Amino acid sequence: MEIAELEQILRMIAAAAVGIAIGFNRELRGKPLGMRTLALVALGSAIAALAALDFLPAAASADAIARVVQGILSGVLTGIGFIGAGVVLRDRHSATVHGLTTAATVWITAALGIACALVSWVIVVSGIGLTLAILFGLGWIEHHLMSQD
Repeated sequence: MEIAELEQILRMIAAAAVGIAIGFNRELRGKPLGMRTLALVALGSAIAALAALDFLPAAASADAIARVVQGILSGVLTGIGFIGAGVVLRDRHSATVHGLTTAATVWITAALGIACALVSWVIVVSGIGLTLAILFGLGWIEHHLMSQD
């Protein structure tokens, strides 16, 4: 196995780990999308990005690489948007909407999977840190604010 192939495998493992970490929060909250689903979303996004990048010859022009990355971003994130839309539910009787955080979690997990594939480790680490802070921290704040009513 070549070093480049090992590096691709490590990027995919990192993407799956990102999905598992974010999914852990959703599992704790009893949400329908958990560790397995979000690990697959991140891994799938990374695989799509890696496959597209692997298709390019090493001597490809910067313009060609930019078009491929742009296509990855728009294609994967738009497709994931449809999956996220499937978890958003509107209750006509109570005029409430449910599932928006879950949909956003799917979307950001896909984005982090792409970042793993593109070796943007600062973005991956800070992105997962911010994501978990938002999911855990703001969830705690919302719960305590709502319990005061």
